[in-house]
Formats: sequence, structure tokens, C-alpha cells
Amino acid sequence: MTSLLLSLEGVSVELPTPRGALRAVDRVDLTLMPGHTLGIVGESGCGKTMLSRAILQLLPKRAKLAGSVTFGGRDLAALSPEALRKLRGPELAVVFQDPMTSLNPVLTIGTQLVETLQAHLGMERAAARRRSVELLAAVGIPAPEQRLRQYPHQLSGGMRQRVAIAIALSCEPRLLVADEPTTALDVTVQAQILDLLAREQKRRHMAMILITHDLGVVAGRTDEVAVMYAGRVVERAPTPKLFAHMRMPYTEALLAAIPKLDSPPHTALPAIAGRPPDPTRPMPGCSFAPRCRYADDRCREAKPPLIDPGRSGGLYACWHPLALPTGART
Repeated sequence: MTSLLLSLEGVSVELPTPRGALRAVDRVDLTLMPGHTLGIVGESGCGKTMLSRAILQLLPKRAKLAGSVTFGGRDLAALSPEALRKLRGPELAVVFQDPMTSLNPVLTIGTQLVETLQAHLGMERAAARRRSVELLAAVGIPAPEQRLRQYPHQLSGGMRQRVAIAIALSCEPRLLVADEPTTALDVTVQAQILDLLAREQKRRHMAMILITHDLGVVAGRTDEVAVMYAGRVVERAPTPKLFAHMRMPYTEALLAAIPKLDSPPHTALPAIAGRPPDPTRPMPGCSFAPRCRYADDRCREAKPPLIDPGRSGGLYACWHPLALPTGART
């Protein structure tokens, strides 16, 4: 049996604020196998990015991390800063939402790629430069030798994101975390970037975590989806199962908010009423209850656990899960 690449057990992240402790991530359990892709979906502020930073061990200095993050059999929280630096790149890499925050604006693209290869793989400068040209070509950048001499501001948003992906892939990592990698791009470029990530993931047999607010992005591009709300995972299932038989009302609401191609012009999109709860004021019941049309007194008084009562491989945290289609197996 293939061993787990990544395992999160009871991971919580708290941040100090003037209004009190903010629970950004609340007791999250996740696993990821080598070569598989996990989608993490939810609204802005639900804890997706903070969870990814807990995995990468890139949390703010005053953040408090509880639980364990095990990668390749190693507890990342127990590693020294130097050991973590050696791990990032060759084994663990990240693509951020905005490449202008991850690319150095005063260094050429070539310098940033070459220095990455030299620092992590010990390559000679000439070999690293040749490899840089190959990497840029692999991510679909035309005239790669010319691009090596350019600075980030001289490239379009889509090109900058491709450079960020090339840098992330340069050391052949075992796990790539892609945090909203297409949010700032137009729709055509979004599809190109997502297809590029999927192609490289399969070609390298690399595990990937794809973080997004859009359920449509993870459909067909992930093996499993975890839906987050108010810092918790509220539903988790293999991707085909989630879209065929979703059980959580919040997941249903997220899917309903995706524009439909066959809708008449100017059709209003269904919106999720209300707003997410204040993370500095924990609620006794289900965090989604104030916005849920199925909620009752039990939902407001007791927090539902994340369970798989039918042992079907899909977990959900809801006292009133959506009914399965007639004839569907639980």
C-alpha cells in the first residue's frame, strides 16, 4: 500500500488581534497520497490560505499552531528553520495568487531561476541557465532565452504566473501548493494556467493542493475536494462523488453561485445570504446556521462533527444533510 505523503491531524491556527484570539483554522484533518491532487474550496476568509501556510510552515510570527503536519514521515513543526529551507524547493513548493509578490522586481527572470537551481540542486551556472531555458519553454513561454533577460514588470500577468510556476517546478518537488493561482488573470489565461498545472502534475507524478474559491476550478482537475467554512472542513469527498451527491448545504450554495452558460443574459446569480461569522467570536452551533435555509434549533446549539455515517468515502458536518438522489448509494 502506498504510504501517505501529507497528513494533517487536528491542525488549528490562532492569530492574536485587538478583539481577541482569531481562530483562522479549526481542527482540520486531511491526507494526501503521492501523485494525487486535493482541491480546497471556500469563500474568502474561510481559512484556506492560512491552512496552506500551516502546511508550508510560513505562518505569521505570532500565530499559534496546534496539531501535527507530517510530510514524508517528518513532523514539519519540529524541523529547524534551516531544515525547512532545504525542504522547500526540492520537496515542497508553492505558487502564490499574485506572482508580483513572489517574484523579486529588481532581479531578472533568469537570475531568479538560476539562483534557485544553484541553491537547491548545486548546479553550475551554465547548466542552470540551460535548464532555466528548458523550464520556461515547458511552461509555454515563447522566446525563453529572451525572457531570461527581462524583469517581472516587463511580462504580462499570465507570463509572470508561468514564471512563478517554472520556479516552483524547477527542483522537481513532491508536493506543489497552488494558492488561488488564477484569481488575477482573465478567463482565457486562467484555463491555460490550470491546464498547465494539471499537465505538469501528471507528467511529474507530483502531488498538488489546489486552493480556490470556485468549485468549477476543481471539477475535473482534482482527485478529492475539501470544502472549508469558518476555518473548518465541512465536507470532503472524492471529486466525482462530491459533485454527484453533495451533502452539505454550503457546498450546494457555492455550486449554485457559479455562472451557467445556458442562463439568459443579465440573470442574477444566486448569492449566499448573510456573511461568515466573526472568527474571534466562536459559535456554539454550526457556523453556517445563520445563513442556512435548513437550520433549526439543533443547528444553532450544537456543532455537527465531520463524519461519514454511511461509510461511503464522503464526510460532511451537517445535522440536516441534503437528500441523496433516489436510488443513490450512501
